[in-house]
Amino acid sequence: MKPRKLTLYIAMSLDGYIAKPDDDLSWLSIVETEGEDYGYSEFIATVDTIILGKRTYDKVLSMGVGFPHAKKDCYIITRTPQEPKGKVKFYTGDIKELVTRLKAEEGGTIFCDGGGQVIKMLLQHQLIDEYIISIIPILLGDGIRLFQGGFPEQQVKLVDTKSYKSGLVQLHYIRM
Repeated sequence: MKPRKLTLYIAMSLDGYIAKPDDDLSWLSIVETEGEDYGYSEFIATVDTIILGKRTYDKVLSMGVGFPHAKKDCYIITRTPQEPKGKVKFYTGDIKELVTRLKAEEGGTIFCDGGGQVIKMLLQHQLIDEYIISIIPILLGDGIRLFQGGFPEQQVKLVDTKSYKSGLVQLHYIRM
């Protein structure tokens, strides 16, 4: 059995924010280019499990497009118990236990889709195996930081970089 990995695939501003202070994500549109998804389709085809925070989940739902991961196993990390909605489960337990269990099961890539607090918890337990970070050419000045601190030092190795005409630069790291 091939070991499963947990991948953080996310976009951030040049100054390290994943959202504006009011959770606004409209700035991501500055790199929208017809026919270009920056490798997302290829990546998401390898994914069968998604982990994300409740605030991120609520933000996605508020955009009025439906939940794009509803057909995959999805764990919404929350403090408030809720009934599952199809394959979407609201998880209130220990995130380390969840990820350790998921990594021990057969399956595809485990995708962390944010937000900042969930990423911080994963980093605290050194659970992220791979980082695919798209840097958007904008300085936001304030907002929700991708890396919020409070986790142990972790070595990573750069395995690929890609730059695009839109100005987006994608960095691909693996944990050493």
